[in-house]
Amino acid sequence: MPQDGHEKQDCERAAAKRWLDSFAEGYSPLGITLLGDDIYACQPLIRKVVDQELHYIFVAKPSSHKYLYEELEAMERLRQMKHLQHTEWTGKERRTLDYRYINDVTLKDAEDSIKVNWAELTITNAQGKVTFRISYVTSYLIDEQNVAALVEAGRCRWKIENENFNTLKTKGYHFEHSFGHGKKYLSQTLLSLNILAFLFHTVLELRDERCALLRKSLPRRDTFFQHIAALTQYLCFASWQSLLWFMLRALQDGPAPPPDPSVIIEEP
Repeated sequence: MPQDGHEKQDCERAAAKRWLDSFAEGYSPLGITLLGDDIYACQPLIRKVVDQELHYIFVAKPSSHKYLYEELEAMERLRQMKHLQHTEWTGKERRTLDYRYINDVTLKDAEDSIKVNWAELTITNAQGKVTFRISYVTSYLIDEQNVAALVEAGRCRWKIENENFNTLKTKGYHFEHSFGHGKKYLSQTLLSLNILAFLFHTVLELRDERCALLRKSLPRRDTFFQHIAALTQYLCFASWQSLLWFMLRALQDGPAPPPDPSVIIEEP
């Protein structure tokens, strides 16, 4: 939404710079690494990240970094590019992972251009077909020991962004791509409540053994919510743990046993 005196809708880069101004000082002592897609792999933002003493791993596509990739091609021809290859078994097929990397390359065609470190992963299947390719620029010095870990860390952004957002959109939270409810603060309020609910449910899965065990039987969150809604429509439970225990017994032992007065509190 428009901020900082702007009339037009904000953009991701402006929001990222505002976040850095507000929070980077508190995060930099923690050794935080920022992950981002191709839109963040630009000189002004990278310089701001480095000035705040933060690390970064940003996607860098050839289509938006033409000068960088011209330099990389030249370094490949001069045999300055480093290579690493290994194969792995996924449980279904064997695939080959090819890494290319190089340090201290120029990001753009300018005298004041910053230097970045670059890495690429190409995955091919047993038939030799390329099934995946991605490349990153990073502040970390890349070597044979850490290139795979750096690429894996960069790929976590996709998992965080897409799996979390997909859960919010399709697994019972009713989060929409354009969350434009209301005319002033309603959409922000509903979004905040959604995010808080998602946070609490995630913490419960990590820290509550009964909840974690129950979610193994009901892996979809929307199914889990439906079961809770159906039960609490007719029964009043003494506590959250009582509800979970009741559901676990029913799912593990077959049909639910008769309600236990010490667990269920019936309405008068």
